[in-house]
Amino acid sequence: MAQSRKRPKPKVDPISHEEALEQLKLVQDATYAFTGNFEELESALGMLFLGPLVGWKVLVLIHNKRTIRKYEQILGINIREVFPEEGPYTYKSIGYEVVQKLQKFWKGVSGEIPVEGRRELA
Repeated sequence: MAQSRKRPKPKVDPISHEEALEQLKLVQDATYAFTGNFEELESALGMLFLGPLVGWKVLVLIHNKRTIRKYEQILGINIREVFPEEGPYTYKSIGYEVVQKLQKFWKGVSGEIPVEGRRELA
């Protein structure tokens, strides 16, 4: 049985047919062009689908700069241009909640301030 959540499930509007076709083309193009470790492609594609839900700030908090750059290169995107700063599920990021309370987001991202559970979802 799933644990109850503190908040109600957010309403997420479905993407349009055109957006879905565009996203599918991006996935197909990235897959066609990719050479290397399959897990890297799979992770980049996961970021593509989770980015709109959690926002780019959560992504830069849980991944290091090198990983973000690698995934952006695989997908041919810039996450700050493609994803919102925050998404409907941003609140689920424990680390993001911590750095927001500290009001030191970039220090948390850089590792200057250690953030316990920064890769965990609640």
